[in-house]
Amino acid sequence: MFSQLFFFLSFPLGICFCSLSLFATNLTLDVPAKPPLFAECPLQSAQDCKTGISMVGMKRLSPALGLATLVLASTALFPTARAQSAPLTLPLWPHATPEPPQTTEPETDTTKPTDNQISGRRVVRLTNVTLPTLTVYPPHGQNTGAAVLVFPGGGYRILVTDGEGTDACHWLNSIGITCILVKYRVPQPPGDAGHYPADPSDLEDAQQAMRLTRAHAAEWNIDPTHIGVMGFSAGANLAVLLCTHPNDDHVASTPAAPDVNPHLNARADFAIIVYPAYLAIPPENKELNPTYAPNEFTPSTFLIQAENDRGYGRNALVYYAALMDAHVPAELHYYATGGHGFGMHPPNAPEEDWPHLATAWLRSINILPPRDDNRRNNRGTNDSGGAPSPCPTPQPPGPGRPATTPPINQPSTNPASTASTQPNPNCWSTQP
Repeated sequence: MFSQLFFFLSFPLGICFCSLSLFATNLTLDVPAKPPLFAECPLQSAQDCKTGISMVGMKRLSPALGLATLVLASTALFPTARAQSAPLTLPLWPHATPEPPQTTEPETDTTKPTDNQISGRRVVRLTNVTLPTLTVYPPHGQNTGAAVLVFPGGGYRILVTDGEGTDACHWLNSIGITCILVKYRVPQPPGDAGHYPADPSDLEDAQQAMRLTRAHAAEWNIDPTHIGVMGFSAGANLAVLLCTHPNDDHVASTPAAPDVNPHLNARADFAIIVYPAYLAIPPENKELNPTYAPNEFTPSTFLIQAENDRGYGRNALVYYAALMDAHVPAELHYYATGGHGFGMHPPNAPEEDWPHLATAWLRSINILPPRDDNRRNNRGTNDSGGAPSPCPTPQPPGPGRPATTPPINQPSTNPASTASTQPNPNCWSTQP
């Protein structure tokens, strides 16, 4: 309602701005092109010199003024197009986190030149995250109504928010899915003390992110029955944990209880699990930890891992076997090479195009619509026969607290939360 009122009010204002700028331009046409300078004017005609110079200034500035007012008018007429470029970030716990902060150190990027690359490049490694958030990235083109919560990996010590965060959002956006990037609390204590059930903090963050997404589903143009999860490494462990324990109510006895709407379901509708960690019982890693046993809450699942993933290579296998035993639909892709932490697009690797497999799987479970064969056959050229335009790459949320903290369970007034309408459909050229 507000955006419609703003549109109708801004339309006549924009026309007035354009008319005034054109009028100012026409006025200057009769002004001499080269009036005398102040130093050349007799004392009695100084006022005339001032007038002449000011009119010349107007003549020089009026085209720029006209252009500026046209831009102002166009941005006033189309406010949502301007606002949609900035993602919306919300705090998970605006009142207080369920547990006290695990550190007093500031949130920081710990990336070093010697760190391993993901998808062939250096990535952000955030730590000391004590104020967890979610960031909403709407799809580039057609909105399918589906959404995915993305949990970056990092061993529950750090968060790789670009290589295992915004890179995933880029792919999801390109196939019409809203991406919800979750910045959960790290670091956690080492060993079992930092894992559920001894430490429920990250599960609480995941549950709250899912509840908030469903609470804002209508506002963000999301189908509340088509919200999945996607995780990498430790983030994959967290995704599986949410898929098996969405009903854990530990948070109800914490200071964060006022932020939780118990009537909202925290269950995921589907899951994409990428090189999961900590699911199998070490050191043999041949049996699934009972904490992650599939149950009635566990949705259809897509799994991918590399055989030479040192320490975690069997995690996807044992979880897939448990899914089969529980009659949960699942699809497993197991590569001979790739190691751990290969990300979304490992260059020159067998699993480089694994997102295409995941896209096909999402179609098979009816999260995405059937493929348009004409678009598939013609991908690589746009409507005018030129090369396809690249999709914009989402930017990861930086260290620190979000700038705005609207109350939970109340619609946000931030226009960035509305659906994106990318006019160029060629971002879809990334789909199989």
